Amino acid sequence: MPPLNPALEYISRVSRQSRRLRISVRPDGRVVLTRPFFIAPRTAEQFLRAKLSWILEQQARFKSQPPFIQPNTRRDYLRDREKARALITERLEYFNRLYKFTYHRVAIRDQKTRWGSCSKKGNLNFSYRLLDLSAGDRDYIIVHELCHLREFNHSPRFWRLVAQAIPDYETRRKKLRRGIV
Repeated sequence: MPPLNPALEYISRVSRQSRRLRISVRPDGRVVLTRPFFIAPRTAEQFLRAKLSWILEQQARFKSQPPFIQPNTRRDYLRDREKARALITERLEYFNRLYKFTYHRVAIRDQKTRWGSCSKKGNLNFSYRLLDLSAGDRDYIIVHELCHLREFNHSPRFWRLVAQAIPDYETRRKKLRRGIV
């Protein structure tokens, strides 16, 4: 079997939770190959080889767009965390007047690949970098995570909940997924 591509470096991970092979291309161009423990490394590399053109497309796309997240320092995070907490908490309270969901802890983190997340325990996590977004995009992310308290999926019911507060959620979602902020 010929080598994959001398110029293509990738990080290989084994996951006990994973049930399938997965490739992700990070905004900085790094490639991560995640494989379940029961799939052989050679099979995983064949999968990677088959997806080479897609990987190169994604890397080119990231190079041509402004970065998803600007490189910030720990000092930026510590400086802006409480400002982000105040803003996010205020918007959560505002939107929760409509939804009346119960949530527990709200954490402001230095997340580099996600704008926000919701745990099964009802904890909401947000990147302090929401401060860099427009008010409408920020509200979409806050409502998105808030709605996961009721629907822990992306079903049509979930999107109907989001649409109650953010009718143009589809446009905002596409824009954020493409990294246009």
